[in-house]
Amino acid sequence: MTINHDWALAALVALFIPAVPATAAESPDQRGAAYPDRLHLPMPLSPFEGKIGKTYKESESAWQHPPQAPEGAPNVIVILLDDVGFGQTSTFGGQIPTPSLDKLALEGLRYNRFHTTAICGPSRAALLTGRNHHDSGNGFLMEWATGFPEYSTMLPRDTATIGEILKDNGYATWWFGKNHNTPDWETTVAGPFDRWPTGMGFEYFYGFNAGETHQYYPVLFENTTPVEPDKSPEQGYHFMTDMTDRAIARMRFSKSVAPKKPFFMYFAPGAMHAPHHVTAEWRDKFKGKFDMGWDAYREIVFKRQLAMGIIPPETKLTVRPDWVPAWDSLNDEQKKVYTALMENYAGFFAFTDHEIGRLLDAVKYLPDADNTLLIYIVGDNGASSEGGPDGTLNEIRALNGLPTKLDDIIAHLDQLGGPESEPHYP
Repeated sequence: MTINHDWALAALVALFIPAVPATAAESPDQRGAAYPDRLHLPMPLSPFEGKIGKTYKESESAWQHPPQAPEGAPNVIVILLDDVGFGQTSTFGGQIPTPSLDKLALEGLRYNRFHTTAICGPSRAALLTGRNHHDSGNGFLMEWATGFPEYSTMLPRDTATIGEILKDNGYATWWFGKNHNTPDWETTVAGPFDRWPTGMGFEYFYGFNAGETHQYYPVLFENTTPVEPDKSPEQGYHFMTDMTDRAIARMRFSKSVAPKKPFFMYFAPGAMHAPHHVTAEWRDKFKGKFDMGWDAYREIVFKRQLAMGIIPPETKLTVRPDWVPAWDSLNDEQKKVYTALMENYAGFFAFTDHEIGRLLDAVKYLPDADNTLLIYIVGDNGASSEGGPDGTLNEIRALNGLPTKLDDIIAHLDQLGGPESEPHYP
């Protein structure tokens, strides 16, 4: 999706919350101004239009109303994936089948450019606020905060998120999945909680406060309360399925009790960030699919993107960087490990696409399904290099500057994708 973060979300809000003339629902108050005044938030209750006398006999009641969204305001769902390369999904010419994303693209518009900061937290801060990430105090990641305003990771009080703006305009607002926009030192039970999702305009939060989490044993919060998964990985638990189930349930429940109230859902899975956790059932679908190696993969995807019009016809394929070895120069052990890690990643992606497909299917059964705006952003920055040159089964070790030897990966390759692993491709 093409977005200039300095203005895009403001334009988005203008689309959702149009200026409307005074109607019976938005009548002039005693000052002659139209109610509600959507330029100043939060809005007060509607003016009291009854009568107050000396006793109840001379008085007339009239209920005041909280702010409501304009008639016809759409439901809005923003899906944001993590760490996805431009040439990975089938929708954009890649070799990993993403049929749910393909189907959505065929039903709507597909954009091939999205301005990011190349880092997840700052990109998300800009997306959520409609401002440059420095204006949002998120010049870099939470864990690298400094004492300068642009890098403090502390969202200023005068910087509202789209969640806050829509909530104050009568929307239900929900955040599912990853939150990497709360200052690291404020993510404990001591708070403060005003820079958690529930303090930034989202009435409900179910997810994790970090750059990543274990998909089988996630560190989860419901609003600001720590919660545990209701079953184990052996019983079929996976966070991607859990958060999708929660999102579908809340969407259905909300529409069952308030069918005319629009919602804003921010759906931000941990996928496709490491650790790449997925069952063998999904991983085995890609057995041998990447044996051609990365040099051939680049050429295949380049040609597909040209044919699909994803990149301009005059585009030239860049030369492979010197620091990446030619695939043909690798030994058999390297090829075995690298392809296995890529097959695992592809399995995780296919599984993620399947779960998001369930969410998209559920939308179609809403009473106002045809008045729902879906924005699916395929990656907050691009492919991740955190796996190092050989990949790893212990990404946390890699993030602490301790590389994993190839022999160690081979010795534990049978754990790939399971709860005992923290895999990332090379």
